[in-house]
Amino acid sequence: MVRLGTFVLLFASALPGQQGEGLNRLGLPSPAKQDIPYLIHGSEIRELEQTDAMEEEVKNQLRYWISGTESTIKTPLAAPEFLFDSKEIDPRDLQLYGFDVVKGRREILYRKKKKVVAEPYFLQLEGIQDRVVRIRINASLPPGEYGLTPDGRNTVFTFAVF
Repeated sequence: MVRLGTFVLLFASALPGQQGEGLNRLGLPSPAKQDIPYLIHGSEIRELEQTDAMEEEVKNQLRYWISGTESTIKTPLAAPEFLFDSKEIDPRDLQLYGFDVVKGRREILYRKKKKVVAEPYFLQLEGIQDRVVRIRINASLPPGEYGLTPDGRNTVFTFAVF
């Protein structure tokens, strides 16, 4: 009798149109923290690492770098997707850059002489619920280290594609 009751409860919760408590229309939990991107990983979401990039200007070149050679947040997907609950950061201000791993750090050559040479990947935003948006990348990312950063800030949210 207990097993049958358990089966009915599980079956009923899997019916179309039924969402678990705290799940959005994608069937995923909403981000626990605002203004931090979360990697969609199957039926879970994972908070991206947050760090501040350092600026370095040498010989008419501007580089931004973060310490360490790799992120602890990894995905096998070449086109990862993210959830983002916006409070202070406008999701339209987020930009995605690939890092080069050089001398034990991840870096981006942003400007050479007076020309900006760093090219962000194009992002597509889709409203999910209230202030929550899904962020999609309109390209396949090769294996490597990446960072989402709000325009005009040195905050970087990192992940890796393997």
